[in-house]
Amino acid sequence: MSERVVAVVGPTAVGKSHLALDLAEELDAEIVNADAFSRYREMDVGTAKVPVAERRGIVHHQIDVLDVEQDSTVAEYQTSARADLADIARRGRRAVVVGGSGLYVRALLDDVRFPGTDPRVRAALEERAAQEGTAALFAELVRRDPVAAARIEPRNTRRVVRALEVIELTGEPFSATMPQERYAVPAVQIGLDMPREELDARIAVRTAAMFEAGLVEEVARLAPRLGRTAARAVGYAEVLAHLRGETSRAEALEAVTASTRRLVRRQQSWFRRDSRITWLDARAPDLRAQALALLGPRLER
Repeated sequence: MSERVVAVVGPTAVGKSHLALDLAEELDAEIVNADAFSRYREMDVGTAKVPVAERRGIVHHQIDVLDVEQDSTVAEYQTSARADLADIARRGRRAVVVGGSGLYVRALLDDVRFPGTDPRVRAALEERAAQEGTAALFAELVRRDPVAAARIEPRNTRRVVRALEVIELTGEPFSATMPQERYAVPAVQIGLDMPREELDARIAVRTAAMFEAGLVEEVARLAPRLGRTAARAVGYAEVLAHLRGETSRAEALEAVTASTRRLVRRQQSWFRRDSRITWLDARAPDLRAQALALLGPRLER
């Protein structure tokens, strides 16, 4: 059977949401969000969430489904987002998945399983990270599972801790549980990208616009309630430091811009490893037509 799911992926600020809306409109489809932080209610400016009035009447799933106090896990996302896909299919409609959170995309589409957790083991590892530093735990991961270490950002404390937790609990390499290129949900994946210099310039303009649109005020309003996951979002962490008096507004803006650029590099590296993605130039004036031409032979009309 032809694939019934289209996924639009790529780095932050490249224009995924606009293309996803175009494709959903053309295919009479519903959109399923695969951006981790867009799942949070009230985190609107900092996640560049498409306002309801600009969603063209298209149904969106996995947006505004969590309170900012809640922790978000990829395992919980997999369960709830796959339920959305199943419901969309039952109603005879298509789904367009869109997002830049690579692990969320893979968890939704691929044959990925998530080992259990142990609060005591995780707490001990988090304490070690606080005392010894993430670099020390990452060095341990390099020794115990070099394959996993090669695919994890060394400064990503949460993922390093999770990898070591799984090794402790299962006695097996964490890499054995990492996503493989094997669909559980057959899909057509379209990747958007553009030259680094142009994307960096776009990020700078977008970050300045977020500050003008009230990012600092949004974070200040949410700060007393932000849970551990939400507080780590790019943009929110840097503005929280500003609200604590650690940086000026100008320094916070520059910090958000720099953090977003680093995030983009990680996203590009993640998605480029997936050979199933067909890449399009996000700047193309006929982008919508190119994407539809790509989908034509692959989707049942």
